[in-house]
Amino acid sequence: MRVACLQENLSRGLGTVGRSVAVRSTLPVTQNILIVAEESRVKLVATNLEMATTCWVGAKVEEEGSITVPARVFSEFVSSLPNELVHIEMPAGGRTVQFTCGRFQAHMNGIDAEDFPPVPDVAEGIAAEVEADGLRDGISRVAMAAATDESRPVLTGINVEFEGERLTLAAADGFRLAVYKMPLAKAVDGKATVIVPAKTLNEVHRLLGDQDQPVFVTVNEQRSQALFRLDNAEIVTQLVQGTFPNYSQVIPKSYETRAVVDVAEFTRVARMGSVFARDASNIVRVLITPGGEMKPGKVTVTAQAEEIGDNTGDLDALVDGKEAKIAFNVKYLLDVLGVIKQSQVALEVSTPSSPGVVRPIGTDNYVHVIMPMFVQW
Repeated sequence: MRVACLQENLSRGLGTVGRSVAVRSTLPVTQNILIVAEESRVKLVATNLEMATTCWVGAKVEEEGSITVPARVFSEFVSSLPNELVHIEMPAGGRTVQFTCGRFQAHMNGIDAEDFPPVPDVAEGIAAEVEADGLRDGISRVAMAAATDESRPVLTGINVEFEGERLTLAAADGFRLAVYKMPLAKAVDGKATVIVPAKTLNEVHRLLGDQDQPVFVTVNEQRSQALFRLDNAEIVTQLVQGTFPNYSQVIPKSYETRAVVDVAEFTRVARMGSVFARDASNIVRVLITPGGEMKPGKVTVTAQAEEIGDNTGDLDALVDGKEAKIAFNVKYLLDVLGVIKQSQVALEVSTPSSPGVVRPIGTDNYVHVIMPMFVQW
């Protein structure tokens, strides 16, 4: 193998595939990155056996070949090099790779490319096109609601439903639920539902960057693997097997009280409350008060920590319905307020023991449900 490419491009490619490298594995080669010199580019591949990321880097290839090298050492070495041509050479049949860049040189012992786990070929099955902007927004608004606890594997994934011209993403961890709907760039035949690991979709979101072109999604016929094809990268992932809960039953169909507030103001008041809520199980109390004839309604957020103190914050609100109160984990409240791009949001409440619903004003494609905390009022 003999190839040369710019340090900047090589470093960017390593950054693209780096998060798919296995951290701890009984298969040592999965802690390596596969380098394949082919035609006029270098292919970089990393896998942790659950997710594999492939990236292509433009290069001058004088002699084709392939090898795997330790990911951490390779990435750290390349990132420390000057922005010049990096020459990669390995004699035929050898396992030691030589890297040369200006006055710097290194040798790395590799493992044969044949020992690297093959990336599954996801070609047949459901094929869809998703606009990059919509997918970026959708992932950012639902991913934080996915569970990190492995005790219920289906909740660590995001439920992805393709139906006609619409794509629906849903995530839940038992304490909150987020649902986002978006149009597909190209309609699919029929209806199909799969559970994609939240870690994979977070990685797709990271790699999307400022991409404008649609993302091509393919799910194999067995519903066991999915492929996400971006501009200069591909991610193949194992899908979570199981049945996602029927989340539509969790979303309240009506409310007793609805308050429309400014997102920035609500965020500020909630963040103030979180300072004291840290020492009180993250609990903040929310009181919604209707307005009178000449004054607006208001939302009052309070937090109290016995050993620290307490605080109260008010904000004006357009209130529909009667007075209401509910308590939330302030982290969940701040999470949803942090991903809403609209300037106003509606909080819908029925009773202190019923879920609260957050909906952006001006769009009906996103809903976020937060389970209440039980407190003494």
